[in-house]
Amino acid sequence: MTRQNYLFTSESVSEGHPDKVCDRISDAVLDAFLAEEPQARVACETFATTNRVVIGGEVRGPQSVMDRVEDIARDCVRDIGYEQDGFHWQNMSVDNYLHEQSAHIAQGVDAGDAKDEGAGDQGIMFGYAVNETEHLMPAPIHYAHAILRRLAEVRKDGTEPELEPDAKSQLSVKYENGKPVGVTSIVLSTQHKSESTDSAAIRAIVEPYIREVLPEGWISPETEWHVNPTGVFVIGGPDGDAGLTGRKIIVDTYGGAAPHGGGAFSGKDPTKVDRSAAYAARYLAKNVVAAGMAERCCIQLSYAIGVAKPLSIYADTYGTGQVGEAEIEQALAKVMDLTPRGIREHLGMNRPIYQRTAAYGHFGRAAEADGGFGWEKTDLVDALKSAV
Repeated sequence: MTRQNYLFTSESVSEGHPDKVCDRISDAVLDAFLAEEPQARVACETFATTNRVVIGGEVRGPQSVMDRVEDIARDCVRDIGYEQDGFHWQNMSVDNYLHEQSAHIAQGVDAGDAKDEGAGDQGIMFGYAVNETEHLMPAPIHYAHAILRRLAEVRKDGTEPELEPDAKSQLSVKYENGKPVGVTSIVLSTQHKSESTDSAAIRAIVEPYIREVLPEGWISPETEWHVNPTGVFVIGGPDGDAGLTGRKIIVDTYGGAAPHGGGAFSGKDPTKVDRSAAYAARYLAKNVVAAGMAERCCIQLSYAIGVAKPLSIYADTYGTGQVGEAEIEQALAKVMDLTPRGIREHLGMNRPIYQRTAAYGHFGRAAEADGGFGWEKTDLVDALKSAV
């Protein structure tokens, strides 16, 4: 029996967090390649530290993009907002070590006369949905993201000039009868400009925006607040702590509310099933819940490198299903081609739509007209109902 009354905690990090700076640069490089060559292959990793960005990995695409990698990195850091002595978009050094894709990897992925395009790697991928929020995401991670997005807005538009780019949020959400009803603790650490600004002053800045974002009644007199609990937070971003692409995989997905296959997303083109199949699994899980087949659903897919078809499809509805899980698994295989090519074509993934995913979650966002977040659509509902 699933527990009905409990506390669950998730965290988010802002676009200025060192790891997110790296995710942003990696995805911006990916988008630049896809904009010029939709079939480009990219596996881009970024490292950032004090006034230095190092970019490496393997690519197959136009040399014209390779020539622009440094400018792409600087544009990302400038947009995030870093103009500090220890990390400045204009003054930082950028080292580009991208190289040609391995021929041995390419031979497993590329289509040939006798085979369809294979998966770019082996692995397991999970997708999850739950009817706790409008976008069918777990409430703790949904609102942890929302707080930081709002603070980034007022930082960038000049409303709150004391705030700087690096920030983290964390919410402990109280569940009663299986539904989120409030927050028992709020943790918010944000970089700021002045050494003289203490924790109380930062709380005075951020508290109205946190209250604005959270559902009415979720904050009570008993809610614990921990705002900049260590005190001054002026040195932040890659100057305060090094960053790497792909280190925030739980922040990127479901905040720990669902399993994770271990593969990161940013910097990877959609032939890499670490990314595309995880997006497809979310798409399927969300449509199962949107169709009313379950209140909560987790989908697992598995792949082998060079093999097109998934090795397995698994569904878990945690006892909330209105349809048997085996029936759901069979229906999913009918309504969507889950080969790497099938996923990319169904979700329109060979487009420059990835830089926007690099902060505040890859899931739980509104589908956009140009194909961004297309895996958030619920356009399989009718097909799923027919299939079962």
